[in-house]
Amino acid sequence: MQSLGDTFGQVLRAIWANKLRSFLTMFGIAWGVGSMLLLVSVGEGFRSGNRRELASFGNDLIMLWSGTIPAVPNQHTGMRPYNLTVRDADAIRTQAPDVRAAVAYLDRDDIKQQSIYQTAGGDVVGTEANYLGVRYLPMAEGRFLRDDDLKNRSYVAVLGEKSARLLFPGRPALGEWITLNGTRFLVIGVAAKNGHGNNDGENQKVYIPLTIMLEMFPIKGENIPSDALTSIQYQPRLRGDNVIAKQEVHEIVARRHGFDANATEAFNEWDTIKTEQMVGKIFTAMDVFLGGVGIVTLALGAVGIINIMLVSVSERTREIGLRKAIGATSRSILFQFFLEGLILTGFSGLIGIGGSALFMYLLRAAIGTGMQGFDPPRLVPWSAALALGALSISGIVAGLYPAAKAAALEPVEALRRE
Repeated sequence: MQSLGDTFGQVLRAIWANKLRSFLTMFGIAWGVGSMLLLVSVGEGFRSGNRRELASFGNDLIMLWSGTIPAVPNQHTGMRPYNLTVRDADAIRTQAPDVRAAVAYLDRDDIKQQSIYQTAGGDVVGTEANYLGVRYLPMAEGRFLRDDDLKNRSYVAVLGEKSARLLFPGRPALGEWITLNGTRFLVIGVAAKNGHGNNDGENQKVYIPLTIMLEMFPIKGENIPSDALTSIQYQPRLRGDNVIAKQEVHEIVARRHGFDANATEAFNEWDTIKTEQMVGKIFTAMDVFLGGVGIVTLALGAVGIINIMLVSVSERTREIGLRKAIGATSRSILFQFFLEGLILTGFSGLIGIGGSALFMYLLRAAIGTGMQGFDPPRLVPWSAALALGALSISGIVAGLYPAAKAAALEPVEALRRE
């Protein structure tokens, strides 16, 4: 009875006897596997990059800004503006059962920021102590605003990462003083860098208590309430309750400002949950398309395997007959071709996986992780397993089917085959 080592040696000799054909077959398989993995990983890179960008604002976040009310429903003539207020934010917190948290937000970009070293631009934000519970803002040093800062009207400020660098170049900012339009504020905290790429808007902000913001830097204009806000930002009680939460907020705001809650054009808002779901569908479609292209490429490699195995078995029909004549069993013959198909597909598939992983690593090293809305491609395990499994099955079936037919022949008949 032939040992496993002998069978394995015969397989390697058979592959080596047709070096060029074996190389081209393995190259086609490796190329198909690598192409499929790269295409899928690029789609996943866009998906994860966009998910990361949305997460840099906050989880399950809905932003509502002041808007305009149409004089006639569904018409954009005679629009009347309205401003969100602190009282609106309080009403949302107390009257909307499906809203988990809401924070008032007043933002201005025309306030001069100055330290003893430098002057900087950027937004000044008046907000509340629960801001970190709604928005994402990692702290590097110190602390964020607290309820007593708002209650006591403390002149304190939290600097964004870039604001701290600009106002205090090469120096610590914590515990220092800055002036906002000439009024001194004590720096009690510095935020860590938030986001990737060149989008520094969130990093170049200064946060102060909302009470001080409303007192010193309110929104000016005719018929604008003294507690007017730029926006109210809130989270639904559960992620899937975003539609219900928005409806409750619409009803509260519409009732307080005297218009119909069904006038959707009156609401200026951004639902990050809805955006993420929509973007997810787009990238799922992209994955299907890129995966389809990859599968076609993979299928070409599978056809190459099948063709090579068919030719290989056909050429070796006389060899099969001779082996049967000297006592080889059909089972041992089938096992040899099973091993040959498995080695060709498995080894070349692993080369394709390794090559694509190396290319992704080099690409990640070249472009880094700072691209806005895109993460460098990385190996997706399910696609690697799918590619390797599909090719292995193709190679094994392609080898076993003709080998089984040849092994079923009588030795004399097999020896007569050309």
